[in-house]
Amino acid sequence: MLENNTPKAVFDSTVLISAFLAQAGVSAELLRKAQNGGFDICLAEEILEEVQRVLLQYQKIRKRYHYLDQTVIQYVQTLRTVAHLFTELPLIEVVDNDPNDNMVVACALKARADYIITRDNDLLSLEYYNDIKIMTPEKFIGNLRKGLT
Repeated sequence: MLENNTPKAVFDSTVLISAFLAQAGVSAELLRKAQNGGFDICLAEEILEEVQRVLLQYQKIRKRYHYLDQTVIQYVQTLRTVAHLFTELPLIEVVDNDPNDNMVVACALKARADYIITRDNDLLSLEYYNDIKIMTPEKFIGNLRKGLT
């Protein structure tokens, strides 16, 4: 487990996919900040599997962004080195009928994360779960810039 006072954030697949597709975007900037020690990213293997599956299998995305399979595989491997990975997540049902959203919350609980960063409206509508703040990448980066984390 992580024992320092560095803020801990779980990114869902929407944020990680955005970071891959838009290198100049907010999500990619957040990844760079994490790599530079600004905060800790906490992920579950299931989140990484979802990112890889979407980027490799969704033809609509592939046609628009034109990237190689190997680039996706390297990106996911980089995420594995940047993030703290958590396994054996608790089974919870916070969001009805969405196992992916529930898995993100479970990862945050297991990691004792401070934040869940997402673009998913079901998760965002919660705003908080226990003491975990749920927000968009834009809100999170604004908080980092203001020193509010």
